Amino acid sequence: MVFNTGAALLDAIVLAAVSRESEGTYGYRMTQDIRQAIDISESTLYPVLRRLQKEECLETYDRAIDGRNRRYYKITKTGRAQLNLYRGEWRVYAQRISGILKEE
Repeated sequence: MVFNTGAALLDAIVLAAVSRESEGTYGYRMTQDIRQAIDISESTLYPVLRRLQKEECLETYDRAIDGRNRRYYKITKTGRAQLNLYRGEWRVYAQRISGILKEE
């Protein structure tokens, strides 16, 4: 995709991906889900996850899978509120951009 993905949009996409699973999700699966919409690498994703965790939008827990720990990320109440804010902003933004790009 030729359009730049800014930090706020990345935050919104990550929060949306995490919010889909009530028990949370882990990094590799999140990367695969997000890649259906935008090109993202794990080296881009993990700093976003750490920042969202620091901002108390995400919480983590570990689960043993096949003898290895897997870190899961789960959206918090603060994260859900932030996601709702992003969704509202996105609707307005998308409508404005679509209006400008629309062919007459």
